[in-house]
Amino acid sequence: MTGGLAAGILLPATFALSREVTKEIHELQPGEFTWHADRQPEGPVAVVVSIPEQLVHVYRNGVRIAVSTCSTGKPGHSTPTGVFVVLQKDKHHRSSTYNNAPMPNMNRLTWSGIALHAGKLPGYPASHGCVRLPLEFSERLFGITHLGTPVIISGSHSDPWELVHPGMVLSGYAEHEFEEVVASLEDKKHPKDWQEAESYPVTSVIASSSDRQIMMIENGEVLSEGRLTVEGDYPLGSHVFVLNGVHGNARGMHWKAISHNTDADGTFQPEERAIRRVQADDDFIAEMQRRMHPGMVLVLTDAPLHPDTRSGKDFVIMS
Repeated sequence: MTGGLAAGILLPATFALSREVTKEIHELQPGEFTWHADRQPEGPVAVVVSIPEQLVHVYRNGVRIAVSTCSTGKPGHSTPTGVFVVLQKDKHHRSSTYNNAPMPNMNRLTWSGIALHAGKLPGYPASHGCVRLPLEFSERLFGITHLGTPVIISGSHSDPWELVHPGMVLSGYAEHEFEEVVASLEDKKHPKDWQEAESYPVTSVIASSSDRQIMMIENGEVLSEGRLTVEGDYPLGSHVFVLNGVHGNARGMHWKAISHNTDADGTFQPEERAIRRVQADDDFIAEMQRRMHPGMVLVLTDAPLHPDTRSGKDFVIMS
């Protein structure tokens, strides 16, 4: 393993603070969380970490099922914002950098050392860059994330909402194209646990308006790259989409859309307008359709895809 994960020393008292409660979100105290997995028992999971709120929001199939207090990076060791996916999971991880400190229920976000894990929660940003969670909450979250689960770390959060694109993903509408994608998705299911995801990985696609490029990634490896056409000369904004499947009535792809943030000038970019503006070349579309599956992640960004915005094999677009 390369790099030690950022962590603080875990004390026994830390775990005593972990407590599930029934409260309004704004009333949660450090170490407290809510968990209502029964609200949506199945479907793709997405995690949104709000740094100003010091809260972690968990969505399954677009429905918020949990909220937890957290502690992100302190000054000088800030937690990076952006779009990540889970690269590795280790239930009994220990830091190779910080005195062998225990980091239970670790979901790795970058190979350079950022992760979600159980840790001390003082009520303010205090970590060396990781996102610390209550112990019991981290155990439950560990049980529903997969390799490839999207994690959005941002300055705010917005609830996912349903988006049905009128045609196929990143291409014009064609009747035969819809039927082909329906057929290809029929036998594909989202992994039921993360061990299964190791043999059936989650595919991620990222489209950059900056360098007019689109890229498909699995387990950190680039599978395919293509040319991207963007309609108009104004920014796309940053958007995350998780594929639910096909929508037969509307004859389009059924997505859960999550806004990462607004444009630099504060202008909100609606997801539907953004996804309508982009189109990839035919070869990439064909390869993407072959690998599409429920739970696939699509990211639209104005950031370039060169190494300055991606660290090694990390799937991360820094804001």
